[in-house]
Amino acid sequence: MKYESVYIITDSLGRRGRVPRRMSIGLATILIVCVLWLAMTTLFGIVPSGRFPSPAETWSALVHVSGRGYGGGDLTLHVYNSLRLVVMGFLFAIATGVPLGLLMGWSRKAEAFINPIFLIIRPIPPLAWIPLAILWLGLGDAAKIMVIWFSAFVPSVINTFAGVRNIDRPVLEAAYMLGMPKFRFVTEVLVPGASPMIFTGLRLSLQASWTTLVAAELVGAFYGIGRVLNVAQQDLYPGMILVGMIAVAILGWGTTRVLGMAEARALRWNTAALAAKG
Repeated sequence: MKYESVYIITDSLGRRGRVPRRMSIGLATILIVCVLWLAMTTLFGIVPSGRFPSPAETWSALVHVSGRGYGGGDLTLHVYNSLRLVVMGFLFAIATGVPLGLLMGWSRKAEAFINPIFLIIRPIPPLAWIPLAILWLGLGDAAKIMVIWFSAFVPSVINTFAGVRNIDRPVLEAAYMLGMPKFRFVTEVLVPGASPMIFTGLRLSLQASWTTLVAAELVGAFYGIGRVLNVAQQDLYPGMILVGMIAVAILGWGTTRVLGMAEARALRWNTAALAAKG
């Protein structure tokens, strides 16, 4: 017992030690990239500023959009609008895609009825819906949310369906033999069993949401990061283009981190519940 405790403490310390090391490696990589960026654009002039902005030009563009504003608003307004659209489209996709995936994975009849329609619309690129969304909903936020919803909807359905089908058959048969009510069956068997694949689908959906958002905001947007990128491209403003790209990267990283924390908490609860029942 003493040796097991020592092993656990050592293993715990080892894991704690890896986190700062991993972060230091990541920071070192970013620092190296920034040094190369500075050297190639400013110190040696290998890359002309018309092709790729220098750090000073990028900083100047950031100050510009944060202070005086650019593309109809300041950086805070653009970020807020884009983040709001992504969150709304993503949540609508979760609310529709996950239940549909659970239903198709659980019921063969539902799969036979829904899957042919899903297979028809699945190959359609999300951006192909932009003209139809504008025709139906105009140039407002509703059209953009619809496009984001579709891009996030497909991965959530596919991965939830796969997660249900990957649940061990004896677990399902035991639930049927015990006569478990349908609601409890869904909440205590299907959802916990499919949770890893569901969260995999949500990560893919979130990534698709950000990718689609920028493209959707390139057309008919009054605010948003896509609006900034579109105006900067028309103005031949590489520094502002890079600011928009960095903003998307940071927001995508931040929302992915939030989803990762939710996943860790949900799967930890799932593991603890299964262990308690076992």
